[in-house]
This record gives sequence, C-alpha cells and structure tokens, in this order.
Amino acid sequence: MDNLRNFDPDIYNAIQQEAFNESNRLVMIASENHVSRAVLEAQGCVLTNKYAEGYPHKRYYGGCEVADIVEELAIMRAKELFGCEHVNVQPHSGSQANMAVYMAMLKPGDTIMGLDLSCGGHLTHGSRVSFSGIVYNAAGYGVNKSTHVFDYDELLALAKTHKPKMIVCGASAYPRVIDFKMFRNLADEVGAYLLADIAHIAGLVAANIHPSPVDICDFVTTTTHKTLRGPRGGMIMCKEKYAAAIDKMIFPGIQGGPLMHTIAAKAVCFKEALYPGFVQYQQQVVKNARVLADELMHYGLSLVSGGTDTHLLLIDLTSQGLTGKVVEDSLGKANIIVNKNAIPYDPKGPVLTSGIRIGTPSLTTRGMKGDEMIMIGHWIEQVIADPTNEEMLVDIKHQVLALTERFPIYEWMWQEKAC
Repeated sequence: MDNLRNFDPDIYNAIQQEAFNESNRLVMIASENHVSRAVLEAQGCVLTNKYAEGYPHKRYYGGCEVADIVEELAIMRAKELFGCEHVNVQPHSGSQANMAVYMAMLKPGDTIMGLDLSCGGHLTHGSRVSFSGIVYNAAGYGVNKSTHVFDYDELLALAKTHKPKMIVCGASAYPRVIDFKMFRNLADEVGAYLLADIAHIAGLVAANIHPSPVDICDFVTTTTHKTLRGPRGGMIMCKEKYAAAIDKMIFPGIQGGPLMHTIAAKAVCFKEALYPGFVQYQQQVVKNARVLADELMHYGLSLVSGGTDTHLLLIDLTSQGLTGKVVEDSLGKANIIVNKNAIPYDPKGPVLTSGIRIGTPSLTTRGMKGDEMIMIGHWIEQVIADPTNEEMLVDIKHQVLALTERFPIYEWMWQEKAC
C-alpha cells in the first residue's frame, strides 16, 4: 500500500487503524467476519476499472472477455456450493437482492409477509421505513411471546388472514433453526411465492449444518459476507423458471454495471467454501456459539429462546435493568465489540434496546475455540454485572489484548505502523 500511503496518508492511516482495531478487539458482531488475504486481493484488483453491463457473452461494452470468465467462475462455484439451478451474482448487497425478487414477481401494493424487525427480521422484510414496507403492503409476523421461536400454526392463521403474494422467511437476529418446509406449507396453503433470506446462515447452509432452503423455496437471497466469509455483496438463487425475470430485474431493472472486482472476490470466497476446512470452520462456529451460550446462562443471564442453534445469540438485559446501548458501550471500552439489539416485543425500541446480539464467526476465523469462549463469556458477564466500573473495564481490555495477541489477524497490514 505504498502508493496510498504516499499519496493519501489520511486514508492510509485510517485503513491501518481499522486493521489494528480488528486485530486487537474481539469482533463479536454476528454479521461481521474477517476475510482471507486472497479475498482482499481480489476485491482490490484492476477489475474495478471494467464496466460490464449485461451478463456473460451478452454485454453492452466491449473488452469483457475477462469479466465473462470471472462471472462464470463465480456462478459455477455458487451452483456447486449450494446446489441451485440458477444464480445471479451481481447484486451489490443483500438488500438489492431482496428488492430484485420483489420487483420481479410482485406489483406495488401487493402483500408480503416477513418477520417483524422487532422480532429479529430485516429492514427489507417489510419494515415501514424500508422500500419493502413503502412500496408493498407489509404484514409482519413475530415469534411466540413465551418461547421466542416460530409458532407455525399462528403463522398459518396470519397467512390465511393477509393472503400475501410472497412470504419471506429468514432473519437477522433469530438464533434457532428455521424450518423451511413448514414455511413452504404456509406458502402453498395461500398460493404465495416463498423467499428465503439466508444472509446470516449462508455459511452454515453451505456446510450442511443448517437445512438448505434451495430445493424448497422459489427464491433464496443472501449476502456473501457474514458466515460465508466473503466480500460485502449479495446473490440470488432461484428455480430456472424464474431466471429470466430475476436477471432482467437486476440488470437493467435496478442496477447498472456490476462490480466486477467484488464478483471476483465472491468467486474466491465460493472456492474457499468448497474446501473441507470450511465445513470444519462452520462446525466450530456453532460449537463456539453453544459453549458461549451455556457459559452466559451459567452466570444467570437470560438468552432469547433459551440458547442458540446457529452462529448468534441474544442476551436479554431486562432483569439487569440495562439497555443494550449501555452494555454495547461498556463492552466496547473493554475491546469487546457487539451490537445493541432489540429482543422480541422490545418496549425500549431500536435506539436503546433491551438486548445485545453476539456472534462467533469472527472469533472462530481467528482460531478460537471452547476454552476461549468460556473466558470471553466470563468477561461479558463481568461487564454486564458492573458496566460503569472503569477500572474493571481497563483490566478486561488488557486481558483481551493478551488473548488477541495469541490469535493474530491482519498483523501484516498494521505492524509497520505504531498505533
């Protein structure tokens, strides 16, 4: 990065600081991960220069022969990884992937039914502040108020009442296995399309640790980061009969030229995920989440749904009288990075929240296992028990630094700079 350092030291130093921060903090945000050096190199390659509107061998610009090779490799690898009939690797994000599916199959004002944001859904599943709730008539569903898991009989009753044209299954903060077959039954009962948004669990699905929706749902969208451990971007998988409508809606419908450098990085990510080590990694992600959940419950902390089946868990801070915002800030001072998160039917709203969301993908990428999860669980419990104890927070921060030193990441990026 010598050229960047010499020409724009402000940006260079900011990037170095981010690398330093990620290396010296426990990144426990469930939607974040640490990509490989190969993914970083592909993301920063000369393909960023190339306009390639259209699809392989059907471009609107000349000189796209390399772009065709790269996109076809990404498509081929994604099909092998997920066993899908058709793939579009061009969406810039998971949100745009969802938008494309809606716009390809629905008309403005049609009813969609997705998991309510307050119960772990995503903005694009029908939130009133998102295009999904502005353009479409959104009928949200929740989780059982006692168990905090899906009640499929209740969902069926809602589907019969609202008669949606599309049902969205998937979540941003749901720690349990999603039964896609049950959602298929709901959709068939009311004649709705079924879209599975697996942005959070894509890596688990690819490794056959979570059931796959690919053969069950009409459409499957995902991001390529999070558990999949690739670049920030999106992807759509669907039945072949929907391929033309989906492709047309991505381009020229809602996007112009694809980000070919990102598609190259997606292709690298898919290749990494096809190796046996990726399955072992995903298995460890889930093991770590369960060990951490058990440790936190051992200290008497309350977890939404009573535990986790996936890479994430939600701590309910109601009995401690704390907000997620307070705990997020206090853990941050100890170099433990989490995000405040609503719990089901949260009375505090999204700014303060009554919970925090924790994930294990990034820690597992660094090589941490059960012993480290027990240690981290104890630190989290200490902070929650006494979030304003500045001396204790500094002490935990020093222990965190000792731990991260044992599990280095990206040290080749920041070691030349004294931060």
